[in-house]
Amino acid sequence: MPGYLHAADLPQLIPVFPLDGALLLPGGELPLQIFEPRYLNMIDDVMAGERVIGMIQTRAGGTRSQPRLAAVGCLGRVTNYAETSDGRYLITLTGVCRFEAGDELVLQTPYRQVRAKYDRFAGDLNREGEAAASEDARQRFAKALKRYLNARELDIDWETANSAPLEALVNSLAMGLPFEPAEKQALLEADGLEGRFDTLTALLEIDALEEGDDEGHGLQ
Repeated sequence: MPGYLHAADLPQLIPVFPLDGALLLPGGELPLQIFEPRYLNMIDDVMAGERVIGMIQTRAGGTRSQPRLAAVGCLGRVTNYAETSDGRYLITLTGVCRFEAGDELVLQTPYRQVRAKYDRFAGDLNREGEAAASEDARQRFAKALKRYLNARELDIDWETANSAPLEALVNSLAMGLPFEPAEKQALLEADGLEGRFDTLTALLEIDALEEGDDEGHGLQ
């Protein structure tokens, strides 16, 4: 993947893929199955160019065919690509940097394109070093996560989770757990990894309260 060092290195005009409930974070990997003709066309074009797509959710307003775009999305680069025998594309996007969605351009392409503004999220390009989290914060997070998973009869590999770097763990859970689109957007817009960790913990705890959980269902 190109070594994007500064926000100015990133493409300013990008195609966007509006998909509610799908979250891409910097450094994360998002597998996608592409089958709609307009997005097949988009993939053809990006593979012939810079191989980047802006993943973004929608918000209230607009029309069914042209809903309003969320204020913030995440630029991803196609890092895996395959075509199936029935014409679908199977791709993996690796998150590069979040962006603010600026003006949408009126173009002849069947897919949408916007001007991306990266300055607010320039720190996404330099994520070296492990963010700190206190032992109390980690215990609070682990308890909330276990309650959430138990309520949905889900499970994870706890040995792997306990040994994973904080960024990898938080991003994989934020992207993979079945949060509502608005909650996914809150995770995307959180202030850096520490903010995302705090937001994820809060969402897990709120869910436990809504489920009527109590302290008796924490870590054993």
